[in-house]
This record gives sequence, structure tokens and C-alpha cells, in this order.
Amino acid sequence: MARERVPVMRVVATAKDVRITSRKARVVANSVVGLPVAEALALLSFTPRHAAREVAKIIRSAAANAENNYNLSASSLRVAHIEIEQAGIMKRYIPKPRGMAGSLFKRSSHLRCYVTDEEPEKPRRSLVAMPGRPAASPTRSASTRRRRPAQLRRAAEAARAAETEAASPAEEAEAVMPDEEMGAGAATDGDDVETDLAAGLEPGDNPDDEER
Repeated sequence: MARERVPVMRVVATAKDVRITSRKARVVANSVVGLPVAEALALLSFTPRHAAREVAKIIRSAAANAENNYNLSASSLRVAHIEIEQAGIMKRYIPKPRGMAGSLFKRSSHLRCYVTDEEPEKPRRSLVAMPGRPAASPTRSASTRRRRPAQLRRAAEAARAAETEAASPAEEAEAVMPDEEMGAGAATDGDDVETDLAAGLEPGDNPDDEER
């Protein structure tokens, strides 16, 4: 038996004749499409653009329509799509040199926002660190990232310096070994002389010295 498809609800909100240029508004709207409503509003609250305030208003309106009219949970809503169309233009004039007048166009836009409770096939990576959600890991590890020639040169110099420091203690130990052996031999000869003097013999009278 075929499984019935659960209908997906898409709720829309519209704002007309908003005093913002459509080109500027699209730049802000495209940055929040696909995000949950809470994350989209959090991102827009820190976006330093005038259009961010207008886009946030239309998203809140669409989310309120979904909650009040269709009893949808606000935590499950996601920004599905935002349409921005050019509206009317108010033409004004400003004075110019030599008695001329310059045109001044005050543009407006129509905003239309769609929110849905459908889970996307490829969820968009979260741009905001929301409470209760682990932070997103970087796309590439530090070892696989592309490095500049200066960074590669510094890394090679650091590796050579580390090899030199590791090899220097071994060379110092090899240089010290002959001196230690010579010192041990001198101490042995001194002990033999002291033994001869203690026995009452001159250093040349010891028969062991002749055998040597």
C-alpha cells in the first residue's frame, strides 16, 4: 500500500511599497533563505544594512501567520523563499550648477516571504551559534588547507632548525667521550704511583713497570 504524502504547508506574508531598493534588499534576503526562522532573525539583527530591518519584519509576519492561522510550531518553521520585486518610483529633482536640475529616483519594492515546516533534503549549514546546538566544524582541516609560499618557507625553516637542535646533543656527547677516557687513564696511572710510594719503592723500581 502506498504511503500517503504529508501535505507541506507554505505560509506567505506580503509587504508592499517598502522604501528600499530591490537590488539592496535581495542581497540581504539571499543570506537567510534556507535558515530556520530563529536563526534568520538572529543573523539579520547583526547585519549592518538598512534592508535587514525590512526583511526581518516580513519574516516575523510570515511566522506569525503560520502560528495564528495554521497552528504551526515556530521552532519548526524555515525560510523557504523570499521574493523581491520592484515597485513604483517617486521622481524628485535636486538643483544643479548653471540653473539646471538633476533627477532623483526614490525606489520602492514589494516583499513576499514564504515559510514552511518542511525539512530540506540538504540542510544549509548554520551561520549563527544558537544555544543548545553544537558549533559547525570547519569545512577543511588545517593540514589540508592551501598555504602561501611564505608559510611553506617558514615551516621548512622551523623543521630544519628542529633537526639541527636534535642533532647537536649527540655531537656534543661524541666530542666529550675521548676526554673522559683520557681522564680515566690518567687517574689509573696516578693510582699506581701512589701504590709504589706507599710500598717504599721508587717509581722506576717496580718490576711491573719493567714488564710494561
